[in-house]
Amino acid sequence: MDAKMCSLCGEESFGTGSDHIREKDGIWALFAWLSILAARSRAGLPVDVEAVVREHWVKYGRYFFTRYDYENCESTHGDAIMDRLKSLLKLGVKDRKFETSHGHTFVGDFCDDFSYVDPVDHSETKNQGIRIMFTDGTRFVFRLSGTGSSGATLRVYVDTFEPDPAKHAIQSQVYLKAHIELALQLCGVTEITGRSAPTVIT
Repeated sequence: MDAKMCSLCGEESFGTGSDHIREKDGIWALFAWLSILAARSRAGLPVDVEAVVREHWVKYGRYFFTRYDYENCESTHGDAIMDRLKSLLKLGVKDRKFETSHGHTFVGDFCDDFSYVDPVDHSETKNQGIRIMFTDGTRFVFRLSGTGSSGATLRVYVDTFEPDPAKHAIQSQVYLKAHIELALQLCGVTEITGRSAPTVIT
């Protein structure tokens, strides 16, 4: 935004900012929503956030998302999980079928160790997470951070797109049940750490 290459951005913890100020600005986000609701009021449309969101989903579809955090993992466990995922990179996932106990079959598209290239200075930031993509647009990302003496945190990101309005009201954890099962199976977090549940679910 400093380079005026975009005017609006957000991040996974719902912080929102625009190019009028460098940092995330909650006041700006509030006024942005108020302006949307005011315009709807003038047009005689329902004036509530849920109605706006649901209408948006009907028009553009909904992305279902969740993040599982496993905090204070032993460093050896964190390394074992990432080594397991890196072995998957070597094998590849293209056209491979992955079955789940929920009867859902996923077909692999590609996987990589994600790196980000800055569009302003063209610098590259490597090792930003193991990314696994499937032919239906489903995406898994696995990131390990804080591998010091206090323990590591494994973050498992799962998201997918759903165009059917009849499914948009389903709760994320219900809709993504099969997706989550496969993501946890691929990284082996339960098997390696012995944990039956994450520390935090977003």
